[in-house]
Amino acid sequence: MRDYYDILGVAQGCDDGALKAAFRKQAMEHHPDRNGGCEEAEGRFKEINEAYSILSDPQKRAAYDRFGHAGLQGGAGGGQFHDVHDIFNDVFGDIFGGRGRQQRGGPARGGDLRYDLEISLEQAYAGAELEIVVPATLSCEPCGGSGAKPGTQPTTCATCQGAGRVRASQGFFSIERACPRCGGTGQMIMDPCTECRGAGQIRRERTLAVRVPAGVDDGARIRLSGEGDAGMRGGPRGDLYIFLSVAPHELFERDGLDLLCTVPVPMGAAALGGDIEAPCLTGGENCDGQCKITVKVPEGAQTGRTVRVKGRGMPSLRSRDRGDLVVELFIETPTRLNARQKELLREFAGLCEEQQHPQSAGFLNKAKRFWGEVTGAN
Repeated sequence: MRDYYDILGVAQGCDDGALKAAFRKQAMEHHPDRNGGCEEAEGRFKEINEAYSILSDPQKRAAYDRFGHAGLQGGAGGGQFHDVHDIFNDVFGDIFGGRGRQQRGGPARGGDLRYDLEISLEQAYAGAELEIVVPATLSCEPCGGSGAKPGTQPTTCATCQGAGRVRASQGFFSIERACPRCGGTGQMIMDPCTECRGAGQIRRERTLAVRVPAGVDDGARIRLSGEGDAGMRGGPRGDLYIFLSVAPHELFERDGLDLLCTVPVPMGAAALGGDIEAPCLTGGENCDGQCKITVKVPEGAQTGRTVRVKGRGMPSLRSRDRGDLVVELFIETPTRLNARQKELLREFAGLCEEQQHPQSAGFLNKAKRFWGEVTGAN
C-alpha cells in the first residue's frame, strides 16, 4: 500500500493546517464529479479520502507513524473511514463558513454583501457618520418570506421528506447532495405569493447609517451584522461588509500614522530662519479647531529638510496614540525680479564666501577629483 503522506504530498511531521490544505487541493482536483466519472480519478479520490481519514485522527495517525499500515489493523484503520460528506464539511467548511448554505432541516442563511465606500482624508482623520444606499434582497412582507400565497403554507417535499438533502451511492462512496426537486429547502410551494412569485424575497434599496471610526486607513473593513441579503424561507440575514478607500489629498500624504506635507519657504526665510504657516487637519481629540499651524524654520534650511510637529498626525484606531505632522521644506527661488532686486542679489552674491555654501563647496571638491581621475590630471 502507498504511504499516506505520499498520497497527500505532505511531510510526516506536518501540522493539521498543512494536512487539511493538502487534502483540500487533492480532493478538489480528483473529485469524481469534476472528472466525469473517470475510474482512475475515483480510485485516486478513494486513496485521498483514506489517507486523510487516518492522518486527521490523532490516535490513528500516531499508530500509523509508529507501525505503518500494520498499526491500523484490528479496528484502528481497516477501511473504517469517515463519510465523504462529513470530511468535506470539515475541510471545506472553513472556506464558506456556512454562509449562504442551508442547514439540514432549516432555512438557509442569506448571502453576505460587499459595499465599496470612498471617504476623504479629513473623514478618516476625524471619523464620520455617513449614509449609504445598498441594494439588497429583503424578505417578502406579504408572505413573510415563505414564498407561499398569504393564507396558504408550503408543503413538505415528498422526495427528501423535508430534509432538503438526498444521498446517492457512487461505488465506495455515499455522497449527499441538495434535493433536486425542492432545491434543498425541504418544502414545495404549491400556491406561490403574487408579490415575490414564490421566491420569498424581493430586491430593494435600503439606506443605512455607517459610523466611520477616526484613524481608518485604505483597505479597512466595517462589518454590519445582519444587514446582508435575507435568508431563504425566513432564514437569518447575511452580513454587509463595507470596504473603505481613502481618496488622495491635494496637500497631505499618509505614512502610517504620520501626515506628510511639502511647504514652500521663501529664500530669505530659509537663509535667516523664522516662522511659517503650514496646513494641518482638524477634528477629533486634542485639536484646537485651526486648520493651520506655525512651524519654525531653522536658519540656513535647505530643500528637503523636515520639521516634525508632534501629535498632529493621524489618530490610532486601537489606542490613544497619534502620529506627527511632518513638514518638508521646499526652498523657493524668487522669479520676475525687478532691476533693483537683481542688483541687490548680485551684491549679495559678491559678498558670499565659500563657507556660506557648504554643499556647493563639497560638490565642487568631489567634481574636481572626478575630472582629475577621468583626464589623468593631478
